[in-house]
Amino acid sequence: MKSFDHIDNLFASNRNFLEKSAFGVCQQVGEWMRINPATIRLYFIYLSFITFGSPFVIYLFMAFWLNIKRYITTPGANRFLSE
Repeated sequence: MKSFDHIDNLFASNRNFLEKSAFGVCQQVGEWMRINPATIRLYFIYLSFITFGSPFVIYLFMAFWLNIKRYITTPGANRFLSE
């Protein structure tokens, strides 16, 4: 049973890493639409299989847009537009 606990912990740590490093697109869309982000992730996966991965381009565009928006609106040293 110890090996199964180790595998569960490994999956949990990888899931947390993926959720933090996957740009947070599903999280932000979920907050905006007031839908559970896990539901959005599932629909994205299903739609990607049905359409042979074309929603991935939309996902990358949204990730780029959200990160640029966050970078512009962040005050301080990271801000590249001076006031």
